Amino acid sequence: MSLHCRPLPRGPDAMDLPVRFPPKNNSWGASNSTMMAHPESDLMEECLKQDLKFYFMNPCEKYQARRQIPWKLGLQILKIVMVTTQLVLFGLNNQLVVSFKEDNTVAFKHLFLKGYSGIDEDDYSCSVYTQENVYESIFFVINQYHRLKNISLGVVGYEENEGDRIGLKVCKQQYKKGTVLPSNYTLNIDSEVEIDCIHLDPQVSASENSGHWMNSSFFHLEFYRLLEVEISFNLKGIDLQTIHARELPDCYVFYNTITFNNKAHSGRIKIYFDTEANIQECKGLHISGSSQKNTQYILMFDVFVIVGCFTSLILCTRSIVLALRLQKNLTSYDLCSILLGTSTLFAWVGVIRYLGYFQTYNVLILTMQASLPKVLRFCACAGMIYLGYTFCGWIVIGPYHEKFEDLSTVAECLFSLVNGDDMFATFAQIQQKSILVWLFSRVYLYSFISLFIYMVLSLFIALITDSYHTIKKYQQNGFPLTDLQEFLKECSGSEEYQKRTPAPVTFLCCCQRRGSDDNLILIN
Repeated sequence: MSLHCRPLPRGPDAMDLPVRFPPKNNSWGASNSTMMAHPESDLMEECLKQDLKFYFMNPCEKYQARRQIPWKLGLQILKIVMVTTQLVLFGLNNQLVVSFKEDNTVAFKHLFLKGYSGIDEDDYSCSVYTQENVYESIFFVINQYHRLKNISLGVVGYEENEGDRIGLKVCKQQYKKGTVLPSNYTLNIDSEVEIDCIHLDPQVSASENSGHWMNSSFFHLEFYRLLEVEISFNLKGIDLQTIHARELPDCYVFYNTITFNNKAHSGRIKIYFDTEANIQECKGLHISGSSQKNTQYILMFDVFVIVGCFTSLILCTRSIVLALRLQKNLTSYDLCSILLGTSTLFAWVGVIRYLGYFQTYNVLILTMQASLPKVLRFCACAGMIYLGYTFCGWIVIGPYHEKFEDLSTVAECLFSLVNGDDMFATFAQIQQKSILVWLFSRVYLYSFISLFIYMVLSLFIALITDSYHTIKKYQQNGFPLTDLQEFLKECSGSEEYQKRTPAPVTFLCCCQRRGSDDNLILIN
C-alpha cells in the first residue's frame, strides 16, 4: 500500500495538501507498519478528513501552513479599488448627464409655456382658465418652435429624417358629437373619442405661414367636446460641458410633449410638459486637444478593470470546482448605473467573508445569520397588518389627504411614521370637511403609530438583540459543534491541532510563524 493518501492532483486547480512526516524519535518502519494496519476504508476516511480540515482553513491559517500569499484577498481588495474608482468616474459623468437633462427641461418650459412662472403648480406645469388663454398658449408653442434658432440659448436644433425635418405635430381628442346645455341640464354626448392631427413644417417661417394655420378649422375648438390637445416635437442637442471634463461630448434627442388636459371639464385646463432625452451616437466629431487622449486613458483603465474582474471570476470558479470535487469525492445610463452600482455593492460586501475570520469583526455577520430566519417570519406577520392599514387609509383618508391619494404614497407615508418622520404634518394636513373622517383618521393614526412603534418595532429590535446576546455567549463559552466539525474532530491529526495554543487572529497573522510548522511539508 502506498504511503500517500491519494494521488496528488496536478495543474492550476490542484489543491495543496499537507503531508506530515513521522516524529524523529520514531522509525520509518513503525510508521509504515501503522499505515499497513489500517484497512483501505479507514485510510480513505482519514484522507477525506485531512482534505476537509485543510479546505476550511482561513487564509491566515493556510498561509501559516503552506507559506502562500492569499491572492484572493489581495485581488478582492484590488477589485474594490478598481470598481469603486470606475463607479466614481461613472457617477461624475452621470451627474453631468442629469444636470444637462434637467437644465434643458427647465429651459424648454420657459421657451414653450406661455406665462410659466418657473415652478410647477403640482404634477402639471401650469393651467389656463379662459378660451382666449388656451388659444394663446397653443399658438405661443407653435410660434416659439418656428423661432427656436433665434431665441434659444442652448445648442439645439430640429430633428431631421434623411434630410427632411420632421416638424411639429398637433393632435386633439374630443367626443365625436354632442350637445350640452347646462342651464336646463340637457346632455347629448356620443362617448366615442375621435383624434384629429396636423403637421406643421418648421422650414416655413412663422410670419409666412401663421395666418394660414391660425385660421384653419382645426384650431376651432369646441370645449364642451374637447378632451385634450397634444403638441409633440423632437429637438436635437449636444452637451458641450463634458469637454471641460476632458471627455467627448454627448448628443441627445429630446422628445417633447405638451398636453392641454380638459378631461375633467372643470373650467381649468392643466398644461403638462413632458420631455424624454435619449443619448444618440454623435457623428462627425472633430475635437482638438487632450480629450481624445483622456478617453484612451479611461479605456485602458476599463480594460484593466475587466481583466481584474475576469481573474476574480476564474478564482471563484476554481474554488467552486474544488468544493464540488471534494464533495464528490449598457448605452443605457439606467442599466449601466444599476449593473455598476450592484457590482460595487457586491464587491464591498464580499470583503465581509474575510472579516468573518476575525472574532472581533464577525459579530455583525453571525448576528445577521442567526436572526434572519426569525426576522423574516416576524416580518411576514407584521406585513399583513401593515397592508391592512395601507388599504384602509387609502380608501377612507385618500379623498381628504394628499399623502393617502394612492397606494404607493400611503405605504411610503406609513413607513415614514414608523420611523418617526413627519408625524405632525400628517396629522395637520387632513382636511376637516367631514367630522366623521377626521375622527376616524385620529383613531387610525394613533393606533398605527402605537402598534408599530411601541410593539412591532420593539419586538423587531428584540429579535435581533436576542440573537446578538446568543452570539456573544457563544463567543465566550464556545460555539456548538456542527456535524462537519464533529467529523473533523475525529481526525488523527486533530490532537496536534488541539495541543497548540490558539493565537489571537489578527490582520498580521500571515506574518507569524509557528515552530511546529517546521515538520509540515506541502506537495503541490
